[in-house]
Amino acid sequence: MQEAALRAAGLSGSYRPLETPPERLEERLQEVRRGYVGVNVTIPHKESVLAWLDALSPEAQAVGAVNTIQVRDGKLIGHNTDAPGFIAALEEAGIAYRGKRALVLGAGGAARAVVYALREGGAWVRVHNRSLERARALCRDLGAQLVAEDDLETAVLGCDLLVNATSVGMKDPHSSPLPEGLLPRSAAVVDIVYNPLQTRLLREAARAGLPTLGGVPMLVWQGALAFELWTGLRPNLQVMYRAALGVLEGSAD
Repeated sequence: MQEAALRAAGLSGSYRPLETPPERLEERLQEVRRGYVGVNVTIPHKESVLAWLDALSPEAQAVGAVNTIQVRDGKLIGHNTDAPGFIAALEEAGIAYRGKRALVLGAGGAARAVVYALREGGAWVRVHNRSLERARALCRDLGAQLVAEDDLETAVLGCDLLVNATSVGMKDPHSSPLPEGLLPRSAAVVDIVYNPLQTRLLREAARAGLPTLGGVPMLVWQGALAFELWTGLRPNLQVMYRAALGVLEGSAD
């Protein structure tokens, strides 16, 4: 996706994975400082990376998680493009969120970005996560309401927007973050997992007649915003969509 954007913009350079175990994170970031214009950060480093950065954007500071690092004058600047990327994806799909009752599943870095974005956009946000400690911390930091296990069914049935921000369903078409048979009555269902393109949650929601949105739009939008931070140029979104879908559709064959 990023390679396609670079070529479309007539820029040299490459975008490649840098496998980084937690114990090598500091070492990797020093390598980035010396030789890169920027990198993306993904699971499991979105929160732990904060300790090694020189500065944070206001959004990254508020979210408490970083998915994009910009190298500027030898300094590592942390950004969060997941949050605005998520909102851009909702708006592109015509999914309403302002003034709506949103239920977010998860409490990791991606969930924090989603909760922050929805709260900033005027939604009333509740959070459910298997680890209550992480969920409590997220709710405390971002002003959301905790949903305990006993209240999950009521929260799901009563929400206007359900967002899976966990990794449940990633590369596993048979798993769902919700208990068997539980779906909202009338909410839009968003799953930020993008591989597979159609998760079990999305398939079941579609069969129930609910509006759905998969993870590719957020993937593309957050990537486009990162590209702009690194290069100062707006990328061609359609080129990025085609590249992402070309790989993901191929992996589903």
